[in-house]
Amino acid sequence: MLWPVANEHDEISYSGYRFPPEIIEQAIWLYLLFTLSLRDVEDLLAERGVTVSYETVRRWVNHFGPLIAVDLRKRRPKPHTTWHLDEVYLKIDGRMVYLWRAVDAEGEALDVLVQSKRNKHAALKLMRKLLKKYAFAPERLVTDDLRAYGAAVRDLRIESRHERGRWKNNRAENSHQPTRRRERKMQRFKSAGSAQKFLSIHAAVYNTFSVQRHLASAQTHRTLRAVAMSTWREAVAAP
Repeated sequence: MLWPVANEHDEISYSGYRFPPEIIEQAIWLYLLFTLSLRDVEDLLAERGVTVSYETVRRWVNHFGPLIAVDLRKRRPKPHTTWHLDEVYLKIDGRMVYLWRAVDAEGEALDVLVQSKRNKHAALKLMRKLLKKYAFAPERLVTDDLRAYGAAVRDLRIESRHERGRWKNNRAENSHQPTRRRERKMQRFKSAGSAQKFLSIHAAVYNTFSVQRHLASAQTHRTLRAVAMSTWREAVAAP
């Protein structure tokens, strides 16, 4: 499946769609935020009196998802200066690929990259993408003991910022859990390209709605949730 590539100059337009924007926005929100299948979303909408096929929901997510993700990412604050990198395998079309992920010290997903290898070139590609995207080098770069990370930071001349250790990188390792849940629900990703696009969109949505409920009071949690919903509504609104 080919996904559209969105950039910061693209704008959302619901012109020409049979369903009103509120229905489209609700369907996309349900699918991206919760661990639901496309058919689950179809059933939830049907229960509310909206008859729409799961294939239509898929087309909405494919078209609008990248545009929404671009807008959400622009609204995020500057990330923490400690970054955690990790990689995990994905099985796609009968072969193994690797999902490389970077998160900051507060759990913000910085970027994801699906690659065929687990080597220095792959690690370097992720690091260069991060440095270009955020325009600053982290004060601390935490990884496990995979040699590829050490080789990559030497090429970038940031060895003094690099910390390695199996037990230091729980933050990044735990960040793979939402992906594993989605992978099971979707019965695995169908291609490396679709995995890359979906996980990039999912990361932007997850960052917006990820509220550490166990660290906040009920009132604080409700306030943060309301802020997240307001941000979402602004991102999905047509200009």
